[in-house]
Amino acid sequence: MSQLRLLPSWLGTQASRLLAPHGVQRFSWCSRSSGPPASFASSRVGGGSSYMEEMYFAWLENPQSVHKSWDSFFRKASEEASYSLAQPRPLSVISESRPAVPSRTKTSKLVEDHLAVQSLIRAYQIRGHHVAQLDPLGILDADLDSFVPSDLITTIDKLAFYDLREADLDKEFQLPTTTFIGGSENTLSLREIIRRLESTYCQHIGLEFMFINDVEQCQWIRQKFETPGVMQFSSEEKRTLLARLVRSMRFEDFLARKWSSEKRFGLEGCEVMIPALKTIIDKSSEMGIENVILGMPHRGRLNVLANVIRKDLEQIFCQFDPKLEAADEGSGDVKYHLGMYHERINRVTNRNITLSLVANPSHLEAVDPVVQGKTKAEQFYRGDAQGKKVMSILVHGDAAFAGQGVVYETFHLSDLPSYTTNGTVHVVVNNQIGFTTDPRMARSSPYPTDVARVVNAPIFHVNADDPEAVIYVCSVAAEWRNTFNKDVVVDLVCYRRRGHNEMDEPMFTQPLMYKQIHRQVPVLKKYADKLIAEGTVTLQEFEEEIAKYDRICEEAYGRSKDKKILHIKHWLDSPWPGFFNMDGEPKSMTCPATGVPEDTLTHIGEVASSVPLEDFKIHMGLSRILRGRADMTRKRTVDWALAEYMAFGSLLKEGIHVRLSGQDVERGTFSLEFRGGLYTCWPSPSHFLHLGLQMFGTPDVWDLNSVSAIHRHHVLHDQEVDRRTCVPMNHLWPDQAPYTVCNSSLSEYGVLGFELGYAMASPNALVLWEAQFGDFHNTAQCIIDQFISTGQAKWVRHNGIVLLLPHGMEGMGPEHSSARPERFLQMSNDDSDAYPAFTQDFEVRQLYDCNWIVVNCSTPASYFHVLRRQILLPFRKPLIIFTPKSLLRHPEAKSSFDQMVSGTSFQRVIPEDGAAAQAPGQVRRLIFCTGKVYYDLVKERSSQGLDEHVAITRLEQISPFPFDLIKREAEKYPGVELVWCQEEHKNMGYYDYISPRFMTILGRARPIWYVGRDPAAAPATGNRNTHLVSLKKFLDTAFNLQAFEGKTF
Repeated sequence: MSQLRLLPSWLGTQASRLLAPHGVQRFSWCSRSSGPPASFASSRVGGGSSYMEEMYFAWLENPQSVHKSWDSFFRKASEEASYSLAQPRPLSVISESRPAVPSRTKTSKLVEDHLAVQSLIRAYQIRGHHVAQLDPLGILDADLDSFVPSDLITTIDKLAFYDLREADLDKEFQLPTTTFIGGSENTLSLREIIRRLESTYCQHIGLEFMFINDVEQCQWIRQKFETPGVMQFSSEEKRTLLARLVRSMRFEDFLARKWSSEKRFGLEGCEVMIPALKTIIDKSSEMGIENVILGMPHRGRLNVLANVIRKDLEQIFCQFDPKLEAADEGSGDVKYHLGMYHERINRVTNRNITLSLVANPSHLEAVDPVVQGKTKAEQFYRGDAQGKKVMSILVHGDAAFAGQGVVYETFHLSDLPSYTTNGTVHVVVNNQIGFTTDPRMARSSPYPTDVARVVNAPIFHVNADDPEAVIYVCSVAAEWRNTFNKDVVVDLVCYRRRGHNEMDEPMFTQPLMYKQIHRQVPVLKKYADKLIAEGTVTLQEFEEEIAKYDRICEEAYGRSKDKKILHIKHWLDSPWPGFFNMDGEPKSMTCPATGVPEDTLTHIGEVASSVPLEDFKIHMGLSRILRGRADMTRKRTVDWALAEYMAFGSLLKEGIHVRLSGQDVERGTFSLEFRGGLYTCWPSPSHFLHLGLQMFGTPDVWDLNSVSAIHRHHVLHDQEVDRRTCVPMNHLWPDQAPYTVCNSSLSEYGVLGFELGYAMASPNALVLWEAQFGDFHNTAQCIIDQFISTGQAKWVRHNGIVLLLPHGMEGMGPEHSSARPERFLQMSNDDSDAYPAFTQDFEVRQLYDCNWIVVNCSTPASYFHVLRRQILLPFRKPLIIFTPKSLLRHPEAKSSFDQMVSGTSFQRVIPEDGAAAQAPGQVRRLIFCTGKVYYDLVKERSSQGLDEHVAITRLEQISPFPFDLIKREAEKYPGVELVWCQEEHKNMGYYDYISPRFMTILGRARPIWYVGRDPAAAPATGNRNTHLVSLKKFLDTAFNLQAFEGKTF
């Protein structure tokens, strides 16, 4: 025991040898509960000795109370101490009889110095990027702060922060295992340690990675950048880099010479981006990637098309010809928004590589989720679950990366099971300016890339005027992505040689910056001079490389003059081989019947009402729902949920992949919890109203055993086993296509963009996005306006995405009522004043000519058919469906199998089929409507006894407008009053769209009167009584046959 008491004083003599290999180096990542705290190694180390003694005495009491690294250290120290203290002490030592305290003080100093060095190394790893030389102009700090962290040794006097002195600079220190600066050496002098840390972290590369909570990943990055000599390039690699810089810069120079007054959003100031992207692609190809999908803004896009995607130069140059005529394929887009798809051999790896640059609008970063969705789809169709064959690269601007919220939304999809693309390489072209806005006014974060920290993505800042540093960083980024399948950011700190575009004058707002830019030597000249000086290339070889590319550009320019017509289809970013004919046209203008055999419907109904897995315990309430589905199947009827099930299931049988995404879509937003078979709902319907339900009729109770009370329930959850689920839709047939249903993050902009990209990849998939409530789509308005509505016209890009937007005025208040149908109808491109020619293929031709299809189904059968028609059409158009809320459970909103079996099809218009239709001559008013209001009208008509005098016709398809069927209905009831009835306010809904089209059909000979709510600012009232009063008012008007007497048209 006496020997153990002497152990603390003896420990110091062994500390420099024992401490590093055991526990101290782990201070940087151990938590307080599992080992020495992270704060210890990065703080002032004056208390290190007492801390070690505290750990030692705690170990004496209970060895298991300390981290295993301390336990191992103390055990070994005890063994060696016992041996050393048992040996005879030299006479000189005994005779001195020095007390133990001075020995402990000397020992403590040694320990503290080693801890200080470890703390110093960690400081550089964490904060070295703050003093890195990142700005090629030398006038700004990339992190917007000139403050130098006090724990970085930028001057000798800062050694005092660690209680070190200048005399310690030549002392040797044991290196911890958390650094690789030593290479094969285990010890270095303090002077050399600081030199190597500065070389790694404070030159032209700034690294942010120490926030990553995975030790292996941090070690991987340290090794890639700290190991001495890692940034060594062969002569061949340097010559390749120079050649790529030549192509990048001379391309911009050529455009500037030929079209000096044209906007082209050139890459001058960041020409290194071209070799950077090519390096990422080369490294990824080497690691097995076969398909790369890129998204980027307009700056540098033409250069990327020319020198990365390898678009024919003459097709780029002819875009500048003002006399070039447009083919009749659409309205087109400006040249710096266009995309491209190209398959070629990667010259570095000699492997096939497919490159796709996705077309995008001026709305910065909007393309991000679209690229991710397309990437996910390509991975899915290839069976590439780990992202080993397909990857994405996103190029960003600094201001947009920090300022646009969709960047954050897209990052948060990166690790979700149904949305991950297994890592994206993000390249930020950091101009250090946004149009005219100084970065100090454009963001609150130090760097524009700080948003990436939320997903533990490492961030590599690099001075874009150091091409070799850029290439090395990009190679490491590509390797990171393909090793860890996680996002990574490369921040190219550069400048913009011209203004926002070539016509802009930047000196108005950034005079000092642009004075420096005008003096700045181009990166190509800097790098060429360097290689010539070191003998890697000669001046003659350099000049020949320039002349060679200039000659290529001139020859392509000559060929471009022969082009007279611009074909947008040559710029298609997502071709569908075999779907269209060779001219890109549909193979037919017909659509087969959308019904299916009854045995198929029955089989789907049986599976939908069962649990395909054994020993799977479902919720008691769900058992009732499944019994209800089984009962409906036996009775050959379907409600809304079962009709959807049958549409999806029948497509899966035909080999069509179905993907449904959105907030809470697995269960469905609209649900009702009940106990027993009956639920009292009248006269107090508030329980239903907050769920978006509307009471129909006036019974005191509803029999919920006969009404499906749940919206969807496509994913069943085992009530006893956590996270055990079952998707019955994937158990329909052995060889069916897969069904994907996935709850999304609470995002509309990002998720809708993702699903749009997913739908781009293949025409043989039904991709649906459901808004939780219809009006929530407006937070994704950019995707709707810039991609969905206009995508085909701008980019000849067909897309069959389906938007499910719950809609209905049900007393829910202004935010949960309207899906804003007026907005979609306003953007529909059919001409209200053009009287169409009713040809044999009018219905399909009309669908082909429109930009999207807008429907509001009133029956489950209509919903079933329109979903199936979406796939059976010989082309693809976006489909907007205003889906119901209360109709999900309305006892009258049922359809028979007879309306869905083989030979049946979607009815664009459902005509009156009651008493009024049997005696058209007795009809005094014909009401046209769409959606849920039909059931209100039928009920009111019956209560007033007007079944024979008022006919009600439903428009299931609103746009393109069914001119032919409306004409037929109007002619069936000649001379009657025509009324359009809607539950929406007059300045909303459908009236402004349908009214001029009715006038065209009627030859403006008679009016179509409006019945509905008065104009308003808000879509709906928040007061229940006001809602009911306005409902009663317009229903009374609809059946008041004298309401329009005396009114002039």
